[in-house]
Amino acid sequence: MCGRLNIQATQLTKLLMSILQEPYPGEDNANAAPTETLPVIRMGDAGQLECVPMRWWLTPSWSQGPSTQYSMFNAKVETAATSPAFKGPFVRRRCVLPVSGFYEWQRRNGPKQPFLITDEDADGLLLAGLWDAWQPRGSAGDAAQLLSFTLLTTAAHPSLAALHHRQPVFLRQDQAFQWLDPNIATQDLGSLLAPSMPVPLQVVPVSSEVNNARNKSERCHYPVGPTQLVRADMPYNPALGASAVGGRDKHSEQMTQQESIIVDT
Repeated sequence: MCGRLNIQATQLTKLLMSILQEPYPGEDNANAAPTETLPVIRMGDAGQLECVPMRWWLTPSWSQGPSTQYSMFNAKVETAATSPAFKGPFVRRRCVLPVSGFYEWQRRNGPKQPFLITDEDADGLLLAGLWDAWQPRGSAGDAAQLLSFTLLTTAAHPSLAALHHRQPVFLRQDQAFQWLDPNIATQDLGSLLAPSMPVPLQVVPVSSEVNNARNKSERCHYPVGPTQLVRADMPYNPALGASAVGGRDKHSEQMTQQESIIVDT
């Protein structure tokens, strides 16, 4: 699962400048949650890459409208090609989400402990996704469109499996260009969807203030324990992660029970 994100605009501006030669159009968000609007990279109608705001919870073009009845913020790569909601976008509407990091939760001897996962060099991460456009029946023009997206998840790389059994689909920049290229059939990009770790990652236990999606302050990524470096040849060690629980600050401990409806499951 991937149900919470960390967005640092200054960091992502550097990343987008290397891809689009444009600054990141969004704002800092230490605790981005499903149904919020985030800048997403897609191939535009004119054949140029563009970064446009989209709602993080895919609304299929054929549906009656936005709904949270079903979980549409993640799509499993194993079933995306056959799912009624995702199979159309899987073929022709691929996108990439730039993020500074994402959160995962792990329960070990007590309440769930949140962890922030970022890349070691703090360059930002590119996550593979799918998008769609919905508009009310009878309406015309792009102004009435709702653009929305979902993030693809795959089985966890062995180095991350001890933290969580799923992970987002990470893309290197060259892979992101492939993923966004409409001239490449999705079935020819299967290797991009396999569990991978294209860059070393840092995993750090953070304040449980991130449990509540309404909390947006920098306290959400406040470290409460040591950072672990995780590479393809250096797996995450849950024993080290568990030691962080004793280091929570008092405020974080009080926030532990305040979990939103989209805390990772």
